[in-house]
Amino acid sequence: MDLKAETAEFLASRRARITPDKAGLPAYGGSKRRVPGLRREEVAMLAGVSVDYYTRLERGNLNGVSESVLEALAEALQLDEAERTHLFDLARAANASGVARSRARRTPPASVRPAVQRILDSMESAPALVRNGRLDVLATNLTARALYSPMYDSPERIANKPVNSARFHFLDLDAAQQYWGDRWEKIAHDAVAILRAEAGKNPYDSALIALVGELSTRSEDFRRMWASHDVRLHRSGTKVFHHPVVGRLELAYEALDLPADTGLQLNVYTAVPGSPSDDGLKLLTSWAATTPAAPEPSAAVTRSRKDL
Repeated sequence: MDLKAETAEFLASRRARITPDKAGLPAYGGSKRRVPGLRREEVAMLAGVSVDYYTRLERGNLNGVSESVLEALAEALQLDEAERTHLFDLARAANASGVARSRARRTPPASVRPAVQRILDSMESAPALVRNGRLDVLATNLTARALYSPMYDSPERIANKPVNSARFHFLDLDAAQQYWGDRWEKIAHDAVAILRAEAGKNPYDSALIALVGELSTRSEDFRRMWASHDVRLHRSGTKVFHHPVVGRLELAYEALDLPADTGLQLNVYTAVPGSPSDDGLKLLTSWAATTPAAPEPSAAVTRSRKDL
């Protein structure tokens, strides 16, 4: 990805959404203002830097920028936690050495360790999965495999590769909209925002570049959402599924980073005890136990390597 363009567009988009009133500044020029948000000189003043220096930053040049300047810029642009993290990730990538950039391009696909798979399998009544920042689902337990069966059964799934939820959201549109119902737009936007955040962390990841390129080419919805430059941290919340076998499920999720496996995240879903979704989840667990599913390629590869 073009890191300078990514940085420039992100900063410009955040500046455009902040009005002088929101920033506590007098609105000089009134209705004659030529920009939708703050002017560059206004952001520079709020951040305590020169206009020339801020202009350099908004042109995508973050080389050598200090942490204190990044903090001041985040405050001036009123960035939330995810946006602030994204800004710092962009700066870190801009200052990475050539060796680090080459290593990032050659990073092999992540795999799930047998111990992690055993943890997943031990959660028999709670759907649990492990994914990476590209939204590849690398491993599941039986209940999560059953929960996401429409994604696994999608004709857009690439054989012998991990299921990717973003591909399902945007390339199998009818199935995805049935599965997510009236929340499809939000779920899809969240997926794009997660990929945007990952692009800030790993802008030289060739697999991520290929995924974004394919989705941008094939989906107008993805192009529209990608252009917003929104980013998101995926930690906890509630999702509503419209499962083809057990019906509507409203499940809370917790997303936990795996410290020993950089870039991987464990997602676990639960239902409120005694609720209709709890009953549906029990039915899903029973259905999963009687419906055989092939093991995921990544998990199988990991086991075979460990057994050598």
